[in-house]
Amino acid sequence: MKIACVSDDGVRISPHFGRAEFYVIVTIEDGAIVAREVVEKYSPHRAGDLHHNDENQLDQHLHAERHHRMFGPILDCEVAIARGMGSSAYTHLREAGVRPILTDLQTIDEAVDAHLAGTLEHRPERLHQH
Repeated sequence: MKIACVSDDGVRISPHFGRAEFYVIVTIEDGAIVAREVVEKYSPHRAGDLHHNDENQLDQHLHAERHHRMFGPILDCEVAIARGMGSSAYTHLREAGVRPILTDLQTIDEAVDAHLAGTLEHRPERLHQH
């Protein structure tokens, strides 16, 4: 199983999925961490492709394409962990077959450990409405 966590420093979970710099991808085999990889994440905010207000909203196809580019490196992960996420990213991630989990835990290690122990709580109130 692979677990992706969004991060800006490789240690802490980013408070916003879309703005995070990296994915930290943790590979689990037989209940133990066997690999940890830091992968640069496409960020629409760094690329100048910012969220628009309702008057200038990108059409749904372009919005979905932006998310597809953002999710590319983690499509083989079972779970994606963030401390916050926009509602459309959440929906597109689920549609891509990756289960998003929003948490109030601060570090990647504590979130991965909690997930492995079956105690990682999903906090839907951390979903951002756009």
